[in-house]
Amino acid sequence: MGKCRKNRKRFDEINVIPFIDIMLVLLVMVLTTATFIKQGVIPVALPEAKATQKEDIKKEITIYVNAMGELFFEKEKVNLKTLEEKLSQISKEQVVVLRSDKESRFQDFVSVMDILKRLKHEQLYIVTKE
Repeated sequence: MGKCRKNRKRFDEINVIPFIDIMLVLLVMVLTTATFIKQGVIPVALPEAKATQKEDIKKEITIYVNAMGELFFEKEKVNLKTLEEKLSQISKEQVVVLRSDKESRFQDFVSVMDILKRLKHEQLYIVTKE
């Protein structure tokens, strides 16, 4: 009788290829779900409240001062008095963006800033060019 030799493999190492495959699939699922949540694609039924208050606040109000010293409130030409009236009607939390021409007089810029300070508008951005 001859010796039977059995072919046996020793498993000294763990095969990590299936583990990596599973982790990659999980990563793809998490990234895909996160993208849908960010874009608002996943439908969500929002709770209702009886006492809701809708505030009609625009993203920003823009004031322009051109090179000739003319003032514009949202593309409507105004003078300092009208500008102050319009700014007094908007919320103090409203973002105000001031776009002043570099050739305009500094006094026009200061006049607009003075109105905003008097009306206590603190959300002010001044647009510059890089």
